[in-house]
Amino acid sequence: MMNMLDPLIHAERWMLEGKEVVIATVVKTWGSAPRPVGSHLVICEDGTFEGSVSGGCVEGAVIEESSEVMKSGEPKMLEFGVADETAWRVGLSCGGRIEVYLERVG
Repeated sequence: MMNMLDPLIHAERWMLEGKEVVIATVVKTWGSAPRPVGSHLVICEDGTFEGSVSGGCVEGAVIEESSEVMKSGEPKMLEFGVADETAWRVGLSCGGRIEVYLERVG
């Protein structure tokens, strides 16, 4: 049942347990983006994650970047798109572009 909840519910639960959490939010899309603005991926300090910002295309890269945000506490903006060589490496081939904002909470 927990897996069907909004990712932010998971983030809240983890924070109430005293864990550090990073929330990744799609803040801008262009073209054929895999997920709409406002989509969330939440990452717990223990590596657990819930939600999606790209339907699986770039989640690995976002989770990897979240560890830096978790350690530093500094938010970060990520951009993935077909013109970005990194995007192809992580699998964003839908023809669109997304911007994802990462911030630590808890």
